[in-house]
Amino acid sequence: MKSDLLKIFAASSLSFVGAANGATVSRIDVNGNQRMDAESVRILADVKVGENVGEARSNEIAKKLEQSGYFSRISVNMSGNTLKINVTEAPTINMVTVEGNDEVSTDDLKKEIKTVARASYDESVIGADVQRLLTVYQRKGFFGTKIEPQKIELDDNRVNVVYEITEGHPTWIQDIKFEGNKKFSDSTLRGEILSREHAWWRLLAQFDTFDEDRVQYDGQMLRQFYLKNGYVDFAVKDIKGTFTPDREYYSVVFNVDEGQRFDFGKLTVDNPFEDVPTDVLMEAIEMDSGDVYNVDLVERTMSALRSAVAEYGYAFINVEPVPTKNDADKTIDLVFKIQKTNRIYLNTINILGNVRTFDSVIEQLIPMRSGDPFSLQTIEEGRQKLMRTRYFKDVQMVPTRVAESNMMNLDIKVEEQPTGELSGGFGWSNINGFMIDAGITENNFMGRGQVVQLRGSIAEYQKQALFSFTEPYLFGRQLSAGFDVSYTMYDYASLGGFGYDRDSLTIAGRMGWRLTDHWTQNVRLSAAFDQNYDLQTPGGWKNANLYTLGTGFRYHNLDTNFAQNTHTGVVANLGISYTGFGGSESYMRYSGDIIGMVNFWGDKWQLRSSLNFGYLQPLGGDYISRVYRYFLGGESLRGFDVAGVGSRNWFYKTYALGGLWKINGSTQLNFPIFIPDEYQIKGFVFADYGVLGKPPRDEYVYPYPPTEYSQPNYIDDTIRTSVGVGIYWNTPMGPMNFSWGWPLKMTDYDREQRFLLSFETQF
Repeated sequence: MKSDLLKIFAASSLSFVGAANGATVSRIDVNGNQRMDAESVRILADVKVGENVGEARSNEIAKKLEQSGYFSRISVNMSGNTLKINVTEAPTINMVTVEGNDEVSTDDLKKEIKTVARASYDESVIGADVQRLLTVYQRKGFFGTKIEPQKIELDDNRVNVVYEITEGHPTWIQDIKFEGNKKFSDSTLRGEILSREHAWWRLLAQFDTFDEDRVQYDGQMLRQFYLKNGYVDFAVKDIKGTFTPDREYYSVVFNVDEGQRFDFGKLTVDNPFEDVPTDVLMEAIEMDSGDVYNVDLVERTMSALRSAVAEYGYAFINVEPVPTKNDADKTIDLVFKIQKTNRIYLNTINILGNVRTFDSVIEQLIPMRSGDPFSLQTIEEGRQKLMRTRYFKDVQMVPTRVAESNMMNLDIKVEEQPTGELSGGFGWSNINGFMIDAGITENNFMGRGQVVQLRGSIAEYQKQALFSFTEPYLFGRQLSAGFDVSYTMYDYASLGGFGYDRDSLTIAGRMGWRLTDHWTQNVRLSAAFDQNYDLQTPGGWKNANLYTLGTGFRYHNLDTNFAQNTHTGVVANLGISYTGFGGSESYMRYSGDIIGMVNFWGDKWQLRSSLNFGYLQPLGGDYISRVYRYFLGGESLRGFDVAGVGSRNWFYKTYALGGLWKINGSTQLNFPIFIPDEYQIKGFVFADYGVLGKPPRDEYVYPYPPTEYSQPNYIDDTIRTSVGVGIYWNTPMGPMNFSWGWPLKMTDYDREQRFLLSFETQF
């Protein structure tokens, strides 16, 4: 009995050792494979006949097959000396789609999806896709978005993968609070950051959805605000935030340390140039001792000092403000240290990344060439010009020093973007009524920087079709040229005081160039083939051909505050043209306008004044038809109807005769109306004035030539004035103007229009 037990124990021990040590593989059987042949499975398993395979090695083989992603189930075991590999192939993906997305385009979502058609179905890859898609939505503020991947089984072991998206609404910012602030109230600080609290009445508000990057930027804006108000030790200690349980709302708290307010102390300039008067440099300092410290004034002073020194021929300098903080009297002394730098020149310019846009187009926009003095300011100016073209999504200027020389190379790295625009819009105004327009524009035609535009509009009183082409760099120079072809139908017989209809086909060529940094000039040659129908002139429709050559000068010098949408500066135009060359009309036209704007009180208030004039000079005593004269009223003289002032026909009293000259202007004060800045709503008060000259002498009586039935028309050239109030709203769809005007000086035959609305949008 004892002998039998020993034999059984020995046999069991040998069996255990054999299982642990494995067996030598003499054959490899593969089962369950359908699309993949058995040899490919053996290669993926990385196992060969003659290899010793035990339990650990079997697990290793199974893991290799699993990592390949081709199989959904795998089993590996030894049966005697035969290695049996049983697999179930993962389905093949037939199609990948997304459903339920509105806030993010399908194209943008598919860029984040790594699961592709004809690949094997892999749940780990799909899970990673879901996380990336959620990140896209979180960047847009949709933290409550849910994404469920669905597997739809098809025949032949194929599946469709559908990412079902439930977007919900964005995660709104419920409230914004501050801790540690004593000098400025919560409401003041909320006005200095981008993020906004959500409320039902903020229908068109921006920045009321939670964005983590924006909240971090808000912290920087708070620091900038405090630095502009003297708090140089200000710090954002912490930014805390919490979601509601459903992640529909977010609350944020800024924990700040304001510190003490400092004033400017002693202000000096360290001047290394003997031929640059120090008192001239001191005059460039933007602040005085005792003023509240303001980091913006420091930066403006640095720029002013660079400009002042440059006037004496020293273009290569650095200005470094060296502060000395006096905690006892809460002042900061500043020494603006001017440092000479060695003259450095530009060696080569390399343009990288432009696949479509010609190098020559980019070179024309860069205000520097090889051999020019190297200037970071000029380089930044060139980068801004390239970005303003909207040809590029991003532009990087990367300078590198040429070893052991005073030369720099410049790499211009551009990332191109689509430059075609398909646009449309609608609007309403007192002159044209309701309007719809649509057009297509290519701003970088064939990569040459050329602009091609096709546009059409239909309004209640006007219809127009336009084709335009512009070459901005004719002959490779800063010389723009182009042509326009337009057809316009004016249905003004039933509008206001015009009383005429006009169909006009116009073909025009133009050329323009820059005279200085602020002055430009253009020349235009045009031919207009018109058909006119004047209700006051018998004979029905009449043909008129006008051939015109003119030139214009433009002055533009504006400083823009984009946050407040206000400007400071002057814009002016002056033009002269001759119409004749054997056409139906012969006259000279002189015109001009000037607009001056001044911002104050934090750039939120603006005083705007404008003046316009025009003069028509008949040549050889020729008569100038009424459709080409000047008219006043509507937007040009608020409080009066369109063409509602000036001389009128005694019989057709509804219609104005127009004038051979005009002078009109306006003074307007724009101001905030205690609505958050992001709405861009302003109030304004205005005073308008205008004088419309007399018509040709042939219009002094009606009918003309005089008969026994003729009577004098209402002829005058006296001034009209009006005052009023209004609201300007720069909506996301386009600007809207509401104004109410009251005439102060008018005649009995003038036509009033108290309310004026203009609205135009594009999409």
